Amino acid sequence: MKTIAVIDGGTRPNGNTAILTDQVIEGLSVAKILLRDYTVFPIIDMRHDSGGFKKREDDYHTIIDQILPHEILIFSTPIYWYSMSGLMKNFVDRWSHSLRDSDYPDFKAQMAKKTAYVIAVGGDNPHVKGLPMIQQFQHIFDFMGIEFGGYIIGVGNKPKDILEDKKALFAAAQLKNKLIYS
Repeated sequence: MKTIAVIDGGTRPNGNTAILTDQVIEGLSVAKILLRDYTVFPIIDMRHDSGGFKKREDDYHTIIDQILPHEILIFSTPIYWYSMSGLMKNFVDRWSHSLRDSDYPDFKAQMAKKTAYVIAVGGDNPHVKGLPMIQQFQHIFDFMGIEFGGYIIGVGNKPKDILEDKKALFAAAQLKNKLIYS
């Protein structure tokens, strides 16, 4: 089985997205990174500055160091305002830093060796309103050369609502089997 890292962008422990993600990874050996436990400052865009990006005193590099060794990345995020959580967005925005950062001279090449999945839960017609977010992830993965393995969108608003979404739970079981045999 390939190595797996979960990047959890949820702000609520045991939220619907976390519950659905746990259905996928239960019993599997994964590195679980809870973005809410780290400080990742928003990007200050200095891509075109001759000196490049300035070092930020936050946990971004700690997270990157944790995900780079893994072959499969699972991006787990609630659908907030029709997109990924702010925690997740800050983290992904900072990839611009790594694309130019001397600490990761082959960042894009390393990321291009990975397969990514997205697990998202929302409460307001997420199968339609969450699709732009899925497309956003697709564009991000395409740019980085990451294979997009698929996604699961679940329905849930109140705590534990996701447990009523039989289609999402079935999709989670299918993804789990796919990961086991990958």
